[in-house]
Amino acid sequence: MKKKILIVDDEPSISMLIEFNLKLAGFEVHCVFDGEAVFDAIQSFRPDLIVLDLMLPKMDGLQVCRKLRSQGNLVPIIMLTAMQDLTDKIAGLDNGADDYMTKPFSPQELISRIHAIHRRIQTLPSTTEVAPMTIGQISVKADQREVTVNGAPIELTPKEFELLLFLCKHRGKVLSRQQLLHGVWDYHFLGDTRIVDVHISHLRDKIERNARTPEYIMTVRNVGYKLTEPAGKESLAY
Repeated sequence: MKKKILIVDDEPSISMLIEFNLKLAGFEVHCVFDGEAVFDAIQSFRPDLIVLDLMLPKMDGLQVCRKLRSQGNLVPIIMLTAMQDLTDKIAGLDNGADDYMTKPFSPQELISRIHAIHRRIQTLPSTTEVAPMTIGQISVKADQREVTVNGAPIELTPKEFELLLFLCKHRGKVLSRQQLLHGVWDYHFLGDTRIVDVHISHLRDKIERNARTPEYIMTVRNVGYKLTEPAGKESLAY
């Protein structure tokens, strides 16, 4: 079956360009032109992914993203922004977007990123992976997509969870930002490594006692990050 893509952009020329290229690539496409229309489209069209512009009438992209996530809707979202400012990109990620692209962009790159997200979904842990991973006071249940710290549940965005899971599976290893882009975002091209730094920062805020002096996710200067066992704690086990 064709994957369904919902395009949300109030500029008809951009919507038409994206729609034309996505249909050529074999997707089923539906377009809406304001933020409020997303929620009716979610019910009737049931998209597999949303391409969501940041600046929209009635309800902007951040508000749409925030509301979807608050409702428990985890449909993947690629946020579009006409602004180069990293603050706007971070805001999209903060509110639950899985990825962002800056206008103008190549339709082929957008298609590549959509395929990358679908590949990640298809390779998520199967329900047979039932044993939790634990490191220090952190427990990660891959099959249930649940994380607890000191026994208390921690709410992570889908991308934060995938990042933590990837770090756990490569515990103790130094991972470059490009390796994380490849492993978590499935970027096989030279992507913007700042997307990694933003998610690492958010993840630290949620799992560390003090994000400024992390015990778990350590920065390796000029290289990347690694997940380590806090001093005096038991080793990560399955």
